[in-house]
Amino acid sequence: MDTATPTPDTPAAAPASDAQAAAPRPLRELAQLPGPRAWPVVGNLLQLDAPRFHLQVEQWCRQYGPYFRLQMGPRPVLVVADHEVVATVLRDRPDGFRRTRLLEIIGAEMGLLPGVFGANGETWKRQRRMVMAGFDPAHVKGYFPSMCRVSQRLAGRWQKAAAGAQAIDLQADLMRYTVDTIAGLAFGVEVNTLESDADVIQRHLDKIFPALYRRMMSPLPVWRWWRSAADRELERSVAAVRAAVDEFIAKARARIAARPELREHPENLLEAMIVAAEREGGGISDLEVAGNVLTMLLAGEDTTANTIAWMIHLLWLNPESLARAIAEVRQGVADPLHPTLEEMAGLDFIEACAHETMRLKPVAPQLPLEALRETVVGDVRVPVGGVVISMLRRDSVSERFVPQAARFMPERWLSEGGPGSQANAAKRISMPFGAGPRICPGRYLALLEMKMAMTVLLGCFDVKAVDTPDGQPAAEKLSFTMTPVGLSMRLAARAAG
Repeated sequence: MDTATPTPDTPAAAPASDAQAAAPRPLRELAQLPGPRAWPVVGNLLQLDAPRFHLQVEQWCRQYGPYFRLQMGPRPVLVVADHEVVATVLRDRPDGFRRTRLLEIIGAEMGLLPGVFGANGETWKRQRRMVMAGFDPAHVKGYFPSMCRVSQRLAGRWQKAAAGAQAIDLQADLMRYTVDTIAGLAFGVEVNTLESDADVIQRHLDKIFPALYRRMMSPLPVWRWWRSAADRELERSVAAVRAAVDEFIAKARARIAARPELREHPENLLEAMIVAAEREGGGISDLEVAGNVLTMLLAGEDTTANTIAWMIHLLWLNPESLARAIAEVRQGVADPLHPTLEEMAGLDFIEACAHETMRLKPVAPQLPLEALRETVVGDVRVPVGGVVISMLRRDSVSERFVPQAARFMPERWLSEGGPGSQANAAKRISMPFGAGPRICPGRYLALLEMKMAMTVLLGCFDVKAVDTPDGQPAAEKLSFTMTPVGLSMRLAARAAG
């Protein structure tokens, strides 16, 4: 059974002649581009449906082509959906493009501390070195035993649900799983949300990204004039998360004081950042240390958890792929509660499922960036401060570039997918972790987390159902990241032997 995905584009027309291809294209100004009709003063803002904004823009791409204009209030915005040009824009960070000032302003208003995710320029370069060291594959491998303990807790939570024939709130459980994993790796702290139904940090984290996105998409900043009950609840959640961050930092400082050797050989990302901040000329302030703790919690929770949820849903809709994934786990992993790194490395089809999921359901289907200098994007002149929305999914689900683009076909990521460029098209076009210097530093950890969660699921349980509220393929909701709406799962414990 194939999945429901955005309508693929029709095949391209015949290529232009060599003479036509060689002719330089005249540059266009933003004002010359087509786009949806804008209203005076507000532009297209009142037309935007924030939870479906990515789908709206993808539809406009089909209507107006890979370059068109949106009017966000008085400000024109360039939308670009050509994957080669998008890759060029992403590679031009941090010198040519930055995250938008709107993200920075609203994040600061909410009380979010600056971290590598939102940092720009020299600040970003300083922090990036610290973060990359913390997510080095050798470091992640050293944490593997602790990752196994987290996956065992996930199995225990699902075993209780299976024994009671209870439906599992798939995203909520996976959010707990990823929070527990990232807290241990990045901060050296045991945050056990999987075995707690109390007021856990995950419940507070879940409010932050959606609120940030809503405010960025709001036509008017009403929260600045009138604080609603939701605004006050958000303030309490941000305060609770910041208190947890302060506690992580205090515990790390205590470990460093008790074990001076950690100054030379820190055991996690937080310790490395604290050492750098204390070192004269280290360039990392205490505020930036705290900001990166918060960044790792938010980014490490939301993106990986949503990808795993989408993968489980897509496998359920495609029984042949699900059967193959089950066979790979059960034949390749002797004990799903105590896997080895070598066994994880051998789960090629599970990894292919992850990549195919991220092609069809990327958690970041679009990325707004701001130009730091006058530049040209494709054939469009962009002024200093101009905003460019890069569409990261449009070409990866287009028949022009990917054969059978609407189908969930994990095998396309394997060598058996066939020789030639068409079989590898998805690898060239899909950019779920971004591209260039600002490519996601946690990608190795994310893939390992995905494999371990799927090993627990397929090795310990039989999947009885993955349901949506309306019985249809899961709807996509954009709330900073793209999430499936209302997924629930029913399991039965796998019979011994």
